Amino acid sequence: MYRIIKNRLLIVVLAVFMLPITSCDNEALLDLNDDPNASSDLDFDFILAYSQGAMTNNGYVQSRGNIIYSSTMIQQFASTAGFVSGDKYFWNDQYTSAVFQDYYPNLIKNVTHIVDNTRDTEEVNLYAMALVVRTYALHRISDLYGDVPYSEAGRGLLGQEYWFPKYDTQQDIYTSIVSDLREARDILSESAPNPGVQDIYYQGDIDQWKRFINSLLVRVGMRMSNVDASLAQSVVEEAANHASGTFQSNDDNTVVYHNNAAVNGNSEVIISDNYKSGNARLSKTFIDWMKDLNDPRLMMVSGGVGNPDGDPNDWNTDPAAQAGMPNGYDNETIRQAAVDEGLIDSPDDYVDNSIFSFINPLLYDFEDPMFLHTYSEVELLLAEALLKGWNVPGTPEEHFENAVAAAIDKWTAYDASLAVDAGTIDTYIAGLGFDAASDEDKERLIGEQYWAVTFLDNCYEGYANWRRTGYPVLTPVNYPGNETGGTIPRRLRYPSFELSENPDNYQAAISAQGPDQFTTRMWWDVAN
Repeated sequence: MYRIIKNRLLIVVLAVFMLPITSCDNEALLDLNDDPNASSDLDFDFILAYSQGAMTNNGYVQSRGNIIYSSTMIQQFASTAGFVSGDKYFWNDQYTSAVFQDYYPNLIKNVTHIVDNTRDTEEVNLYAMALVVRTYALHRISDLYGDVPYSEAGRGLLGQEYWFPKYDTQQDIYTSIVSDLREARDILSESAPNPGVQDIYYQGDIDQWKRFINSLLVRVGMRMSNVDASLAQSVVEEAANHASGTFQSNDDNTVVYHNNAAVNGNSEVIISDNYKSGNARLSKTFIDWMKDLNDPRLMMVSGGVGNPDGDPNDWNTDPAAQAGMPNGYDNETIRQAAVDEGLIDSPDDYVDNSIFSFINPLLYDFEDPMFLHTYSEVELLLAEALLKGWNVPGTPEEHFENAVAAAIDKWTAYDASLAVDAGTIDTYIAGLGFDAASDEDKERLIGEQYWAVTFLDNCYEGYANWRRTGYPVLTPVNYPGNETGGTIPRRLRYPSFELSENPDNYQAAISAQGPDQFTTRMWWDVAN
């Protein structure tokens, strides 16, 4: 059912690979570092694999950007721990800075180095693949912060003029993203050199790369739909009607598999930061939504109520007994909240978080996959595009049904035991009532399912789509001392070091975009 990455030894290599791409004005010092027995040529295929892996195996980034902030702000996870800042809309500079701080000097620098050194060479496939990875990463950064370095990002090796990169406006960034993705798609060639298994996404499969790019263009186009509907429509229609098509099934999902040497970054976080037992639980919002709909994913996502470090025989795995943790509470205030929820009789009865549902242990093995883009997401976006009257193949109903079925089936990549029979899936889809719903209600159903399919792997994307659509409808928390006055943050703040290290461009960015605050909206965020 799934495309399995066969050469897993490559992932082991990624875990130990350290790439020394540095610069120094002092040639004498550089000479001291030269190894006369080593090759001075960089293996760009290898750097591509490293950069692809860096999107998923970095627990530092996943902890702060994906889990601590994105997942809790859209109420997929909840936590009473103070350091889980997104749950209560706190600002922690180290945590909000993580994606920016890590991606630019590492992932972006490395993959940009490939792009700049393979442009206009016979290595058109390597160039195209690296350009897509660069674009994907910068798209994620922009969707978190707004205006960010794009055109000059990662190009410090080309000269001093790039040492302090300008911040491109998000509108310009999106124009560049579309251009870069189309360029990459259109130059991919079956007859050119191919990185093969060192492409850990698709092992050099050109057709799958083109479907991946078209699917990303659908995502990017829909993100612009509330601020530039004409451009958005043209981007989505061109990608959806392109001869190569978009994702056709879960076989096309962009997924990375891991092992104990190069681990799943989310799994590393859940285990090392004690999310599985102490510091986080599944959100009440998420659990209640699944229970209300009799969603077959409930006991895929939840491992049960109890202590995940204890005896599994003691876990309560009855779907009706699942209880998510409400967002916005600490270790003291959660006691009365648990009483209000009917979970305990008195605040004095509260012992620990074991009265709430914990994440299923099958979802955080070190070797588990991580999905960067999925067939389900694309199908949901195409359903939405059709509701807008845009010219893409199929019907909203067909795309919605395909999306939900694939979203449920996706979890078998984590463990075969998570398979659900077709009859159960069909019953669930029919119960959602999409076919008979009004267009407004169909948009809600699409938004909710998008929220669900991005759980755990790509909470970044769930957070972005929630800001664009307003779905699911969430009730904000208003914990004392929060940064927003009790509204869900619209962006992350820039790293404080930018104020001293790139001050002119930082000041230009906030002058153009607005104050460097959680509540400042970015270009495409206008709807809700």
